[in-house]
Amino acid sequence: MSRALVIGEALIDIVEREGQATSEHVGGSPLNVAVGLSRLERDVDFLTSIGDDDRGSLIADYVAAAGVHLLEGSAGAHRTPVARALLDADGAATYTFDIAWQLDGTPDVDPPLVLHTGSIATVLEPGCWAVADLVEHFHGSATISFDPNVRPALVTDPKHTTDQIERLVERSDVVKASDEDLRWLDPDSTPEEVAQRWARKGPAVVAITMGGEGAYAVSAAGSVRVPARPVQMVDTVGAGDSFMTGMLDELWSLGMLGADRRDDLRSIGVDQLEAVLQAAVLNSALTVEKAGAFLPDRATRDAARER
Repeated sequence: MSRALVIGEALIDIVEREGQATSEHVGGSPLNVAVGLSRLERDVDFLTSIGDDDRGSLIADYVAAAGVHLLEGSAGAHRTPVARALLDADGAATYTFDIAWQLDGTPDVDPPLVLHTGSIATVLEPGCWAVADLVEHFHGSATISFDPNVRPALVTDPKHTTDQIERLVERSDVVKASDEDLRWLDPDSTPEEVAQRWARKGPAVVAITMGGEGAYAVSAAGSVRVPARPVQMVDTVGAGDSFMTGMLDELWSLGMLGADRRDDLRSIGVDQLEAVLQAAVLNSALTVEKAGAFLPDRATRDAARER
């Protein structure tokens, strides 16, 4: 039990500025977390659904180059999903999608230390039901981490999406969401109020990213807020995934991952929670300084910590 299992979508991001395609990148929120953890020298298995086509081969090569193990059965889709990321003048991305999502069976892997999932994979039928089953299957061995990463462009039934997210929050140990996610999910509450409500439903840690205002987290010990790091931002693609990666890596280093450490995670102190947020904010800051979903490696991250 020294590996992460990441389950979720992998796709090709086609980046557009002013209506013109400028580049194509391998993307997908769960894929970014898998690659980010591997670049921080963690062992990672990745279960997804891509096509046996040129774009699928590009994704397979990308994750292999990052040291991620792509699990058998991940390349059985009819086509590889695509997301178009339209960047505004400030570098913020708005997405449209061409994706089908389906998983079959339980992957042949040893019980993981942590299972991470989120985004499209947890709400798009029919695959979302398989993801929920896998969360239950591995709950006895793994810390469960979840990032809803809401994609309104894909939502056809807001109540279904909200209900599915709430169910996964209840079964998760670590939850990260953006303030935009929480305003969409519960427009009548502040993001902090939603985080506190979620923390009472099951998770040991709930964290919120707030862009230039930094990040906030709540646990049984209390709440913590840390400022954003000053950066020269290029774009925000992958910033939230990099934050999630930084959180998981720091909790891994603190020895708080694994089902047998749930009590330790629930007892996380305010100082430790702040250290986790600081690591996550740093990881995210390094990402927004680069074009596309740049996930820093450990040497880059450690050097930045010393600056």
